[in-house]
Amino acid sequence: MDIKIIDDASKAKCDVLIINKFENKQTSSELVNRFAPENFEGKQGQIFVIHTHDQLPAQRILAVGFGEEKDIDNNIVRENIAKAIKKCLAMKVKTVAIDLKTHFNYGGPALLGASIANYHFDKYKTKKEHRIEELYLANVDNELVERAKVVAESLKFARNLANEPAAFATPSKLAQIAQNIEGIQTEVFDEEKIKTLGMGAFLAVAKGSNETPKFIHMKYSCPNPRKKIAIIGKGLCFDSGGLDIKPASSMLTMKDDMSGSACILGVMKALNKLKPEIEVHGIIAACENMPSGSAYKPGDILTAMNGKTIEVDNTDAEGRLTLADALCYACKLDVEEVIDIATLTGACMVALGTVASGIMGNNDEFVSSIIKYGKESGEKYWQLPMWQEYRDNMDSDVADMKNTGTRYGGASAAGMFLKEFVTDNVKWAHLDIAGTAFLEKGQREFGKGATGAGVRTLIKYIID
Repeated sequence: MDIKIIDDASKAKCDVLIINKFENKQTSSELVNRFAPENFEGKQGQIFVIHTHDQLPAQRILAVGFGEEKDIDNNIVRENIAKAIKKCLAMKVKTVAIDLKTHFNYGGPALLGASIANYHFDKYKTKKEHRIEELYLANVDNELVERAKVVAESLKFARNLANEPAAFATPSKLAQIAQNIEGIQTEVFDEEKIKTLGMGAFLAVAKGSNETPKFIHMKYSCPNPRKKIAIIGKGLCFDSGGLDIKPASSMLTMKDDMSGSACILGVMKALNKLKPEIEVHGIIAACENMPSGSAYKPGDILTAMNGKTIEVDNTDAEGRLTLADALCYACKLDVEEVIDIATLTGACMVALGTVASGIMGNNDEFVSSIIKYGKESGEKYWQLPMWQEYRDNMDSDVADMKNTGTRYGGASAAGMFLKEFVTDNVKWAHLDIAGTAFLEKGQREFGKGATGAGVRTLIKYIID
């Protein structure tokens, strides 16, 4: 979608001009004010379409209800514009202009909403989906729009990667993508190097697959960084469950089990353009969890990078094993903060559904700040408890811990497991995106498929 900034949308020759209406107020269009039905009151999400009959260069006007003007924020703009763009897509139009009459700087969230709604993953379809080709934005802040463009590109990149089949998005492919990100220094460790580093938990998960594991360390540098942080993405390029194999229906979308790594790659891709004054390490332990004669087994005892031993209670609790070694590695990088993001537990999905991601960590202030930035960027997080009882359920008779606990409180138990691999001097937050990374049906501004969960939150946190 080609983005153009203009001064006067009323002069834009386009198929549809999108305008707004606040409750109990007139719109900026006399045509809408004159011909809109009485029930078009400007309530949140209402839509009214009218033909201009050549009274404007635009063929049609699409008025969107924005509710009370005092309530307007990034989320209201983004979601309403996404809804309007979906209506435009249904009308098969190609050029759209947006002109919202408000003191709010709407350009960034409007662009992001339009980009999200205009997205389709049709790479493998012979007949491509219809898309908006040109978008005009009137009276907007150029700097905010340029920043939103970068976020939109990163979000699209992450969604594409998570939507790809596992045959494409292999560990080697993720490593290749990371090495080709402009302005980012990348190291890729092969199986022998991973073994030398003592990452016994990560290596065990990879044993059953013909695809060799790749440990990816990306680094964005800047002069005199104000802070050093590490962001870690779960990189299970396909999760069959291992020898504790999943039922077929649960395995169908396991190509998306690398959504955390797709998020990290998308964020790192944005940093060279946004140039934050923060040193950022992006880390992915990429592998597949497959059943075979060489696969790790229930009852195996693994040794993580920090020397702690783990009894394998269930081979389908594999993500936390790969993250354990990634967290150990990150904590050795002299960083102040570590954030990991993972499609980790079905328990989190049961608790929060597809509406919100779970979040927990070892510092409440740090966790709260991520929740705040998530809310501002349109992603919801709910803090889950980290109590000792969840850790006690993972006690083992033969090792330091098991990799699972009881069937209850699984998301918190997974968080307590990960905490064992974080050093006390590092602030840490864990984002469980099991329910939000991939949608079986459309929700809010998103359609079916991958959502790029976490991209917006992490970019906003890093930049702001």
